[in-house]
Amino acid sequence: MADTTEPLLLPAPHPKQRQPPPRTRAWGCGLTAAVLVLLLLLLAASDPPCCRLFGAPPEPVELTLLAGATEKGAVCLDGTPPGYHLQRGSGDGANKWLIHLEGGGWCSTVKDCSNRKMSALGSSNFMKPIVFAGAGILGSDQQLNPDFYNWNKVYVRYCDGASFSGDTEGRAQDGSLLHFRGLHIYEAVIDELMRKGLANATQALLTGCSAGGLATILHCDDFSARFPREASVKCLADAGLFLDVKDISGESSFWSVYDGVVHLQNVREVLPKECLANKEPTECFFPAELIKSIRTPMFILNSGYDSWQIRNVLVPVSSSHDKSWLSCKDNIRNCNSTQIEVLDGFRNSMVNNLKVVEDKEDWGMFIDSCFTHCQTLYGISWNSPISPRLGNKTIAEAVGDWHSRRKQEVKQIDCEYPCNPTCSSLLPT
Repeated sequence: MADTTEPLLLPAPHPKQRQPPPRTRAWGCGLTAAVLVLLLLLLAASDPPCCRLFGAPPEPVELTLLAGATEKGAVCLDGTPPGYHLQRGSGDGANKWLIHLEGGGWCSTVKDCSNRKMSALGSSNFMKPIVFAGAGILGSDQQLNPDFYNWNKVYVRYCDGASFSGDTEGRAQDGSLLHFRGLHIYEAVIDELMRKGLANATQALLTGCSAGGLATILHCDDFSARFPREASVKCLADAGLFLDVKDISGESSFWSVYDGVVHLQNVREVLPKECLANKEPTECFFPAELIKSIRTPMFILNSGYDSWQIRNVLVPVSSSHDKSWLSCKDNIRNCNSTQIEVLDGFRNSMVNNLKVVEDKEDWGMFIDSCFTHCQTLYGISWNSPISPRLGNKTIAEAVGDWHSRRKQEVKQIDCEYPCNPTCSSLLPT
Protein backbone atom coordinates (compact mmCIF):
# COMPACT_ATOMS: atom_id res chain seq x y z
CA MET A 1 0.00 0.00 0.00
CA ALA A 2 2.94 2.32 -0.56
CA ASP A 3 1.71 3.47 -3.96
CA THR A 4 0.84 7.11 -4.42
CA THR A 5 -2.91 7.65 -4.00
CA GLU A 6 -2.91 11.38 -4.65
CA PRO A 7 -2.06 13.24 -7.86
CA LEU A 8 1.25 14.72 -6.76
CA LEU A 9 1.55 18.18 -8.20
CA LEU A 10 4.02 18.11 -11.03
CA PRO A 11 7.61 19.20 -10.35
CA ALA A 12 8.45 22.59 -11.78
CA PRO A 13 9.75 22.28 -15.36
CA HIS A 14 13.26 23.13 -16.41
CA PRO A 15 13.20 26.46 -18.29
CA LYS A 16 14.47 24.79 -21.51
CA GLN A 17 11.78 22.12 -21.47
CA ARG A 18 8.95 24.26 -22.80
CA GLN A 19 7.08 21.74 -24.90
CA PRO A 20 3.35 21.27 -25.43
CA PRO A 21 1.67 18.67 -23.20
CA PRO A 22 2.09 15.09 -24.50
CA ARG A 23 -1.54 14.77 -25.60
CA THR A 24 -1.19 17.77 -27.91
CA ARG A 25 1.97 16.42 -29.53
CA ALA A 26 0.50 12.95 -30.01
CA TRP A 27 -2.72 14.05 -31.63
CA GLY A 28 -1.06 16.72 -33.79
CA CYS A 29 -2.85 18.27 -36.72
CA GLY A 30 -5.40 15.50 -37.11
CA LEU A 31 -7.70 17.26 -34.64
CA THR A 32 -10.81 18.82 -36.02
CA ALA A 33 -11.50 22.42 -35.10
CA ALA A 34 -14.25 21.40 -32.68
CA VAL A 35 -12.06 18.90 -30.84
CA LEU A 36 -9.23 21.42 -30.65
CA VAL A 37 -11.52 23.94 -28.98
CA LEU A 38 -12.53 21.33 -26.41
CA LEU A 39 -8.89 20.43 -25.83
CA LEU A 40 -8.00 24.04 -25.12
CA LEU A 41 -10.88 24.32 -22.67
CA LEU A 42 -9.69 21.23 -20.83
CA LEU A 43 -6.07 22.34 -20.79
CA ALA A 44 -7.19 25.54 -19.10
CA ALA A 45 -8.69 23.56 -16.23
CA SER A 46 -7.03 20.15 -16.26
CA ASP A 47 -4.71 18.33 -13.93
CA PRO A 48 -1.66 20.27 -12.77
CA PRO A 49 0.16 21.20 -16.01
CA CYS A 50 3.89 21.21 -16.49
CA CYS A 51 3.52 24.27 -18.61
CA ARG A 52 0.87 26.22 -20.52
CA LEU A 53 0.27 25.72 -24.21
CA PHE A 54 1.03 29.39 -24.74
CA GLY A 55 3.17 31.82 -22.74
CA ALA A 56 5.65 31.33 -19.95
CA PRO A 57 5.48 28.31 -17.66
CA PRO A 58 3.90 28.90 -14.24
CA GLU A 59 6.12 29.86 -11.32
CA PRO A 60 7.32 26.92 -9.20
CA VAL A 61 6.67 26.88 -5.48
CA GLU A 62 9.91 26.02 -3.71
CA LEU A 63 10.27 23.39 -1.00
CA THR A 64 10.79 24.72 2.53
CA LEU A 65 12.42 22.24 4.90
CA LEU A 66 11.22 22.27 8.50
CA ALA A 67 13.66 24.13 10.75
CA GLY A 68 15.13 22.15 13.66
CA ALA A 69 13.40 18.96 12.56
CA THR A 70 15.83 16.54 14.21
CA GLU A 71 15.66 18.34 17.56
CA LYS A 72 11.87 18.24 17.39
CA GLY A 73 11.79 14.56 16.50
CA ALA A 74 9.85 15.51 13.38
CA VAL A 75 11.57 13.65 10.56
CA CYS A 76 10.71 11.56 7.51
CA LEU A 77 11.07 7.78 7.47
CA ASP A 78 14.77 8.05 6.63
CA GLY A 79 15.52 10.79 9.18
CA THR A 80 15.59 13.72 6.74
CA PRO A 81 13.62 16.88 7.60
CA PRO A 82 10.06 17.08 6.26
CA GLY A 83 8.99 19.94 4.03
CA TYR A 84 6.17 22.03 2.65
CA HIS A 85 5.47 24.48 -0.18
CA LEU A 86 4.11 27.91 0.82
CA GLN A 87 2.52 30.34 -1.62
CA ARG A 88 1.62 33.66 -0.02
CA GLY A 89 -1.87 35.13 -0.35
CA SER A 90 -2.80 38.60 -1.48
CA GLY A 91 -5.55 41.20 -1.25
CA ASP A 92 -8.46 40.10 0.91
CA GLY A 93 -6.85 36.64 1.07
CA ALA A 94 -3.74 37.85 2.91
CA ASN A 95 -5.04 36.57 6.26
CA LYS A 96 -6.77 33.47 4.96
CA TRP A 97 -4.95 30.14 4.93
CA LEU A 98 -5.47 26.79 3.19
CA ILE A 99 -3.30 23.93 4.49
CA HIS A 100 -3.28 20.81 2.30
CA LEU A 101 -1.92 17.51 3.65
CA GLU A 102 -0.47 15.39 0.86
CA GLY A 103 -1.64 11.82 0.37
CA GLY A 104 0.20 8.77 -0.90
CA GLY A 105 -0.96 5.51 0.65
CA TRP A 106 0.55 3.92 3.75
CA CYS A 107 3.31 1.52 4.71
CA SER A 108 2.17 -1.22 7.04
CA THR A 109 5.25 -3.46 7.15
CA VAL A 110 8.96 -2.94 7.69
CA LYS A 111 9.56 -3.99 4.09
CA ASP A 112 7.08 -1.46 2.72
CA CYS A 113 8.48 1.35 4.86
CA SER A 114 12.06 0.43 3.96
CA ASN A 115 11.20 0.73 0.28
CA ARG A 116 9.20 3.88 0.82
CA LYS A 117 12.08 5.81 2.35
CA MET A 118 13.82 5.63 -1.03
CA SER A 119 11.19 7.98 -2.52
CA ALA A 120 9.66 11.39 -1.90
CA LEU A 121 7.03 9.59 0.21
CA GLY A 122 9.70 8.72 2.75
CA SER A 123 12.54 11.20 2.28
CA SER A 124 12.86 14.90 1.51
CA ASN A 125 15.99 14.07 -0.47
CA PHE A 126 13.67 13.26 -3.37
CA MET A 127 11.30 16.24 -3.05
CA LYS A 128 11.35 18.95 -5.71
CA PRO A 129 9.66 22.34 -6.26
CA ILE A 130 6.11 21.93 -7.53
CA VAL A 131 3.55 23.91 -9.50
CA PHE A 132 0.22 25.04 -8.01
CA ALA A 133 -1.14 26.58 -11.22
CA GLY A 134 -4.15 24.67 -12.51
CA ALA A 135 -4.23 22.46 -9.43
CA GLY A 136 -7.87 22.87 -8.49
CA ILE A 137 -8.32 24.26 -5.00
CA LEU A 138 -4.64 25.35 -4.95
CA GLY A 139 -4.93 27.32 -8.20
CA SER A 140 -4.68 31.10 -8.37
CA ASP A 141 -7.12 31.73 -11.21
CA GLN A 142 -10.10 33.62 -9.76
CA GLN A 143 -12.44 32.33 -12.46
CA LEU A 144 -11.60 28.68 -11.79
CA ASN A 145 -11.11 28.91 -8.01
CA PRO A 146 -13.16 31.93 -6.90
CA ASP A 147 -13.34 31.17 -3.18
CA PHE A 148 -9.67 30.37 -2.48
CA TYR A 149 -7.63 31.78 -5.39
CA ASN A 150 -5.80 34.47 -3.37
CA TRP A 151 -5.42 32.66 -0.04
CA ASN A 152 -2.11 31.66 1.52
CA LYS A 153 -1.74 28.06 0.38
CA VAL A 154 0.47 25.38 1.87
CA TYR A 155 1.11 21.92 0.45
CA VAL A 156 2.55 19.78 3.27
CA ARG A 157 4.63 16.87 1.97
CA TYR A 158 3.84 13.38 3.22
CA CYS A 159 6.84 11.29 4.20
CA ASP A 160 5.85 9.15 7.19
CA GLY A 161 3.49 6.54 5.72
CA ALA A 162 0.79 6.73 8.43
CA SER A 163 -1.31 9.78 7.56
CA PHE A 164 0.77 12.12 9.75
CA SER A 165 -0.08 10.09 12.85
CA GLY A 166 2.74 7.74 13.92
CA ASP A 167 5.00 8.14 16.96
CA THR A 168 7.68 5.49 17.38
CA GLU A 169 10.78 4.04 15.72
CA GLY A 170 11.70 0.78 14.03
CA ARG A 171 14.50 -0.94 12.15
CA ALA A 172 14.68 -1.11 8.38
CA GLN A 173 15.70 -4.27 6.58
CA ASP A 174 19.28 -3.00 6.34
CA GLY A 175 19.41 -2.31 10.07
CA SER A 176 19.04 1.46 9.80
CA LEU A 177 16.43 3.35 11.80
CA LEU A 178 12.93 3.87 10.50
CA HIS A 179 11.44 7.04 11.92
CA PHE A 180 7.68 6.80 12.36
CA ARG A 181 7.16 10.41 13.37
CA GLY A 182 4.13 11.57 11.37
CA LEU A 183 2.41 13.10 14.40
CA HIS A 184 5.51 15.15 15.22
CA ILE A 185 5.75 16.25 11.58
CA TYR A 186 2.17 17.50 11.56
CA GLU A 187 2.57 19.34 14.87
CA ALA A 188 5.95 20.89 14.03
CA VAL A 189 4.90 22.06 10.55
CA ILE A 190 1.71 23.66 11.87
CA ASP A 191 3.70 25.31 14.68
CA GLU A 192 6.17 26.76 12.16
CA LEU A 193 3.35 28.01 9.94
CA MET A 194 1.69 29.65 12.94
CA ARG A 195 4.85 31.69 13.40
CA LYS A 196 4.77 32.60 9.69
CA GLY A 197 1.30 34.13 9.89
CA LEU A 198 -1.16 31.26 10.27
CA ALA A 199 -1.80 32.34 13.86
CA ASN A 200 -3.33 35.57 12.54
CA ALA A 201 -5.69 33.85 10.13
CA THR A 202 -9.26 35.08 10.04
CA GLN A 203 -10.17 31.98 8.06
CA ALA A 204 -8.34 28.65 7.89
CA LEU A 205 -9.16 25.50 5.98
CA LEU A 206 -7.37 22.18 6.55
CA THR A 207 -7.62 19.92 3.50
CA GLY A 208 -6.12 16.68 2.29
CA CYS A 209 -6.59 14.05 -0.36
CA SER A 210 -6.64 10.26 0.05
CA ALA A 211 -4.24 9.35 2.89
CA GLY A 212 -4.07 13.11 3.40
CA GLY A 213 -7.86 13.16 3.56
CA LEU A 214 -7.69 10.64 6.39
CA ALA A 215 -5.03 12.84 8.04
CA THR A 216 -7.40 15.80 7.75
CA ILE A 217 -10.08 13.83 9.57
CA LEU A 218 -7.60 12.70 12.23
CA HIS A 219 -6.29 16.21 12.95
CA CYS A 220 -9.32 18.41 12.25
CA ASP A 221 -10.27 19.18 15.86
CA ASP A 222 -6.65 19.69 16.92
CA PHE A 223 -6.14 22.11 14.04
CA SER A 224 -9.26 24.07 14.97
CA ALA A 225 -8.26 24.25 18.66
CA ARG A 226 -5.13 26.23 17.77
CA PHE A 227 -7.11 29.33 16.75
CA PRO A 228 -9.11 31.93 18.69
CA ARG A 229 -12.86 31.44 18.73
CA GLU A 230 -13.51 34.37 16.39
CA ALA A 231 -11.52 32.72 13.55
CA SER A 232 -13.47 30.62 11.04
CA VAL A 233 -11.79 27.21 10.94
CA LYS A 234 -13.07 24.29 8.87
CA CYS A 235 -11.84 21.06 7.27
CA LEU A 236 -12.25 19.42 3.86
CA ALA A 237 -11.51 15.70 3.47
CA ASP A 238 -11.16 14.62 -0.17
CA ALA A 239 -11.25 10.88 -0.97
CA GLY A 240 -10.42 10.08 2.64
CA LEU A 241 -13.52 8.07 3.55
CA PHE A 242 -11.87 4.65 3.49
CA LEU A 243 -14.29 1.83 4.24
CA ASP A 244 -13.99 -1.14 6.54
CA VAL A 245 -15.45 -3.69 4.13
CA LYS A 246 -14.48 -7.19 3.02
CA ASP A 247 -13.05 -7.72 -0.42
CA ILE A 248 -14.81 -9.80 -3.08
CA SER A 249 -13.17 -12.99 -1.76
CA GLY A 250 -14.66 -12.40 1.70
CA GLU A 251 -11.35 -11.44 3.32
CA SER A 252 -10.73 -8.32 5.42
CA SER A 253 -7.60 -7.48 3.43
CA PHE A 254 -7.77 -3.72 3.90
CA TRP A 255 -8.34 -4.12 7.63
CA SER A 256 -5.02 -5.98 7.68
CA VAL A 257 -3.29 -3.00 6.05
CA TYR A 258 -4.70 -0.54 8.58
CA ASP A 259 -3.94 -2.94 11.43
CA GLY A 260 -0.33 -3.04 10.30
CA VAL A 261 -0.10 0.76 10.14
CA VAL A 262 -1.75 1.25 13.53
CA HIS A 263 0.56 -1.15 15.37
CA LEU A 264 3.81 -0.68 13.43
CA GLN A 265 3.69 3.10 13.66
CA ASN A 266 1.86 3.53 17.00
CA VAL A 267 -0.96 5.89 16.01
CA ARG A 268 -2.99 5.61 19.25
CA GLU A 269 -2.27 9.20 20.26
CA VAL A 270 -4.42 10.62 17.43
CA LEU A 271 -7.38 8.25 17.91
CA PRO A 272 -10.55 9.32 19.78
CA LYS A 273 -10.43 8.25 23.42
CA GLU A 274 -14.13 7.45 23.47
CA CYS A 275 -13.61 5.03 20.58
CA LEU A 276 -10.53 3.41 22.14
CA ALA A 277 -12.50 2.79 25.32
CA ASN A 278 -14.82 0.41 23.49
CA LYS A 279 -13.13 -0.73 20.29
CA GLU A 280 -9.90 -1.97 18.82
CA PRO A 281 -7.44 0.80 17.78
CA THR A 282 -7.61 -0.39 14.16
CA GLU A 283 -11.37 0.14 14.03
CA CYS A 284 -10.87 3.63 15.45
CA PHE A 285 -8.51 4.46 12.53
CA PHE A 286 -11.37 4.14 10.05
CA PRO A 287 -13.20 7.38 9.17
CA ALA A 288 -16.63 5.93 9.95
CA GLU A 289 -15.63 5.94 13.62
CA LEU A 290 -13.53 9.11 13.52
CA ILE A 291 -16.24 11.40 12.15
CA LYS A 292 -18.62 10.53 14.98
CA SER A 293 -16.66 12.61 17.49
CA ILE A 294 -15.41 15.53 15.36
CA ARG A 295 -16.81 18.91 16.43
CA THR A 296 -15.19 21.16 13.80
CA PRO A 297 -17.24 21.87 10.63
CA MET A 298 -16.14 19.47 7.90
CA PHE A 299 -16.91 18.84 4.24
CA ILE A 300 -16.72 15.25 3.03
CA LEU A 301 -15.88 14.93 -0.69
CA ASN A 302 -15.79 11.41 -2.09
CA SER A 303 -16.89 9.25 -4.95
CA GLY A 304 -19.27 6.47 -4.02
CA TYR A 305 -17.38 4.45 -6.62
CA ASP A 306 -13.92 5.55 -5.51
CA SER A 307 -11.55 4.11 -8.12
CA TRP A 308 -8.65 3.61 -5.70
CA GLN A 309 -10.79 1.83 -3.13
CA ILE A 310 -12.41 -0.40 -5.75
CA ARG A 311 -8.94 -1.43 -6.95
CA ASN A 312 -7.29 -1.79 -3.55
CA VAL A 313 -10.00 -2.32 -0.93
CA LEU A 314 -12.83 -4.13 -2.73
CA VAL A 315 -10.87 -5.94 -5.47
CA PRO A 316 -7.22 -6.10 -4.38
CA VAL A 317 -4.79 -8.27 -6.31
CA SER A 318 -5.07 -11.00 -3.69
CA SER A 319 -8.87 -11.32 -4.06
CA SER A 320 -9.32 -12.31 -7.69
CA HIS A 321 -7.38 -13.21 -10.81
CA ASP A 322 -10.54 -13.29 -12.90
CA LYS A 323 -9.85 -11.32 -16.08
CA SER A 324 -13.35 -9.82 -16.01
CA TRP A 325 -12.66 -8.27 -12.59
CA LEU A 326 -9.29 -6.99 -13.76
CA SER A 327 -11.05 -5.27 -16.64
CA CYS A 328 -13.85 -3.99 -14.39
CA LYS A 329 -11.61 -2.37 -11.81
CA ASP A 330 -9.51 -0.83 -14.55
CA ASN A 331 -12.57 0.91 -16.00
CA ILE A 332 -16.06 0.78 -14.50
CA ARG A 333 -17.53 0.87 -18.03
CA ASN A 334 -16.18 -2.66 -18.48
CA CYS A 335 -18.13 -4.07 -15.52
CA ASN A 336 -21.00 -6.48 -16.08
CA SER A 337 -24.33 -6.22 -14.26
CA THR A 338 -23.28 -8.63 -11.50
CA GLN A 339 -20.12 -6.66 -10.83
CA ILE A 340 -22.04 -3.37 -10.80
CA GLU A 341 -24.25 -4.83 -8.07
CA VAL A 342 -21.12 -5.48 -5.99
CA LEU A 343 -19.93 -1.92 -6.59
CA ASP A 344 -23.39 -0.62 -5.66
CA GLY A 345 -23.04 -2.48 -2.37
CA PHE A 346 -19.74 -0.72 -1.73
CA ARG A 347 -21.37 2.64 -2.51
CA ASN A 348 -24.28 1.86 -0.19
CA SER A 349 -21.86 1.06 2.64
CA MET A 350 -20.31 4.50 2.18
CA VAL A 351 -23.72 6.18 2.24
CA ASN A 352 -24.60 4.31 5.45
CA ASN A 353 -21.35 5.48 7.06
CA LEU A 354 -22.34 9.06 6.28
CA LYS A 355 -25.73 9.00 8.02
CA VAL A 356 -24.10 10.61 11.05
CA VAL A 357 -23.30 13.66 8.91
CA GLU A 358 -26.99 14.35 8.33
CA ASP A 359 -27.29 15.43 11.97
CA LYS A 360 -24.27 17.75 11.83
CA GLU A 361 -25.77 21.08 10.74
CA ASP A 362 -22.50 22.85 9.85
CA TRP A 363 -21.08 19.93 7.84
CA GLY A 364 -21.31 19.43 4.11
CA MET A 365 -20.80 16.60 1.65
CA PHE A 366 -20.56 15.91 -2.08
CA ILE A 367 -20.71 12.18 -2.84
CA ASP A 368 -20.76 11.67 -6.59
CA SER A 369 -21.03 8.41 -8.53
CA CYS A 370 -18.03 8.99 -10.82
CA PHE A 371 -15.23 6.42 -11.13
CA THR A 372 -12.48 8.67 -9.81
CA HIS A 373 -10.29 9.42 -6.78
CA CYS A 374 -9.11 12.77 -5.39
CA GLN A 375 -11.07 15.63 -6.91
CA THR A 376 -9.80 18.85 -5.31
CA LEU A 377 -6.34 18.93 -6.91
CA TYR A 378 -7.38 18.33 -10.50
CA GLY A 379 -8.74 21.42 -12.23
CA ILE A 380 -10.70 19.17 -14.57
CA SER A 381 -12.57 17.71 -11.57
CA TRP A 382 -12.67 20.80 -9.37
CA ASN A 383 -14.16 23.33 -11.77
CA SER A 384 -14.21 22.82 -15.55
CA PRO A 385 -16.72 22.30 -18.36
CA ILE A 386 -16.72 18.55 -17.62
CA SER A 387 -16.52 18.62 -13.81
CA PRO A 388 -18.87 16.28 -11.93
CA ARG A 389 -22.04 18.10 -10.89
CA LEU A 390 -24.64 17.48 -8.21
CA GLY A 391 -27.63 19.78 -8.01
CA ASN A 392 -26.14 21.55 -11.03
CA LYS A 393 -23.12 22.58 -8.93
CA THR A 394 -19.47 21.75 -9.55
CA ILE A 395 -17.34 20.63 -6.63
CA ALA A 396 -15.78 24.11 -6.41
CA GLU A 397 -19.23 25.71 -6.27
CA ALA A 398 -20.54 23.25 -3.68
CA VAL A 399 -17.50 23.64 -1.42
CA GLY A 400 -17.67 27.42 -1.82
CA ASP A 401 -21.38 27.49 -0.95
CA TRP A 402 -20.68 25.46 2.18
CA HIS A 403 -17.57 27.31 3.26
CA SER A 404 -18.99 30.80 2.72
CA ARG A 405 -22.47 29.82 3.92
CA ARG A 406 -24.08 30.96 0.70
CA LYS A 407 -26.50 28.07 1.16
CA GLN A 408 -27.94 26.84 4.45
CA GLU A 409 -27.17 23.22 3.67
CA VAL A 410 -24.83 21.60 1.14
CA LYS A 411 -25.28 17.85 1.44
CA GLN A 412 -25.51 16.05 -1.87
CA ILE A 413 -25.43 12.28 -2.43
CA ASP A 414 -25.57 11.09 -6.03
CA CYS A 415 -27.76 8.28 -7.33
CA GLU A 416 -26.25 4.92 -8.27
CA TYR A 417 -23.94 4.50 -11.27
CA PRO A 418 -24.43 5.21 -14.18
CA CYS A 419 -27.14 7.79 -13.46
CA ASN A 420 -25.01 10.97 -13.53
CA PRO A 421 -24.31 12.23 -17.08
CA THR A 422 -21.63 14.62 -15.80
CA CYS A 423 -19.34 11.70 -14.85
CA SER A 424 -16.94 12.08 -17.77
CA SER A 425 -14.63 9.32 -18.96
CA LEU A 426 -11.87 11.97 -18.97
CA LEU A 427 -11.84 12.30 -15.18
CA PRO A 428 -8.63 10.97 -13.60
CA THR A 429 -8.82 7.52 -12.08
